[in-house]
Amino acid sequence: MKAHVTEAKKNEVADIKRLIKEYPVMVIVNMENLPARNLLKIKNSLRGKVIIKYSKKRLMKIAFDQLKDEKKNIVNLKEKFKGVPALLFTKENPFSLQKLLNKNKSSTAAKAGQIAPYDLIVPAGPTPFTPGPMIGELGILGIKTKVEGGKISILSDKILVEKDKEISFKAAELLTKLGIEPMEIGLNLVVAYQDGEILIKEVLDIDEKVYLQNIIKAYCDSIALATSIGYPTKETIEILIKQAYIQAKSVSKVSGMLTSEIASEHITQAEREMIALKEKIPGKIDAQDSQKVGGDNS
Repeated sequence: MKAHVTEAKKNEVADIKRLIKEYPVMVIVNMENLPARNLLKIKNSLRGKVIIKYSKKRLMKIAFDQLKDEKKNIVNLKEKFKGVPALLFTKENPFSLQKLLNKNKSSTAAKAGQIAPYDLIVPAGPTPFTPGPMIGELGILGIKTKVEGGKISILSDKILVEKDKEISFKAAELLTKLGIEPMEIGLNLVVAYQDGEILIKEVLDIDEKVYLQNIIKAYCDSIALATSIGYPTKETIEILIKQAYIQAKSVSKVSGMLTSEIASEHITQAEREMIALKEKIPGKIDAQDSQKVGGDNS
């Protein structure tokens, strides 16, 4: 018996396929725990840059299957859905889109049952808690404490919940009491798809400061390498000429070759040696002779 597929579902699959073909970049996001008011705000900020497509997982998977011969690796996206998925279609660069999505996120407290986005750490140091039952609650969670100045102080950093692990009720309660808000409200990018390539969140989530520092370091390292092997470029030629000049002067000085660039240095050195010799042989060279020698050389 063949399953009946409504016209509406066929149209939905066709629309998803149309968007995939029309836009060079498709992104799978997770909208789990995203309040409607926050979603509306995000949609307004993305207007004109991104199309958000809500649909059932099954229909999105059918669209991927039907495009497997046209779009490389697209069927591999079927296993990437998380939480409450949606599709984003854009002509923006995936890295720029991730940056835009991050700007539209806000922090919120963790709830029991949610998955930790990263290692949730309770930092060492003083807390606002007074001694009492709270010491026991911290102890149950494996947090070592002591009392200082009438307040509970945590002795060392403690990973309360590891990344990708479920947050317990006790852990969520403690994080809230400490004012730690590890969860982000927004469109959480899962993967991006462009030209048959699947880009995970960790690849797209670039720290701009670190990225800039890496570029600067790479530039400095390349200049150092080029100058060390004597490779001339417009960036290194001035450095290489200066190095060659210094090395040529050094060779001339050591070999005793007299040139206009180092003549004064030879004269100064000769005068130093003469004065040193005079100190070793008293009475042989007087001050007048020293001045005469210096004058003649000049």
